[in-house]
Amino acid sequence: MIAPSLLLRRAIQIDAVVSGAMALLLTFAAGTLAPLLQLPEALLLESGLFLIAYMALIGWLGLRATMPRLLVLAVIIGNAAWTLGSIGLLFSGAVSPNLLGQIFVAAQAIAVGVFAELQFVGLRKSSTARMA
Repeated sequence: MIAPSLLLRRAIQIDAVVSGAMALLLTFAAGTLAPLLQLPEALLLESGLFLIAYMALIGWLGLRATMPRLLVLAVIIGNAAWTLGSIGLLFSGAVSPNLLGQIFVAAQAIAVGVFAELQFVGLRKSSTARMA
């Protein structure tokens, strides 16, 4: 267990809020966004549903006084993988988004990458939790 630095705690909490907002957008507006971005509706909807679970996990994590180090590492690695996967999707040819869709995917990839970096730096500034 670690005693999270303020940076780690805030990075996780803000990640939870942003992920929750994106979850709502993608889950409830997938049908509207799909033709606008020229991205598959199923991809948007499934991403939104995943983000609901992710937001619940990191929302819970961000409120804890101490955090399991391995879970924090899993969040950071997951965010890094999401970033790389999003960029990879654009180059894979599996989807053919229009310019707005490309910007949408790239912007969220950059945001998630920033969260991964802030969380990593915050983890490095954290200390081992003292057990009473």
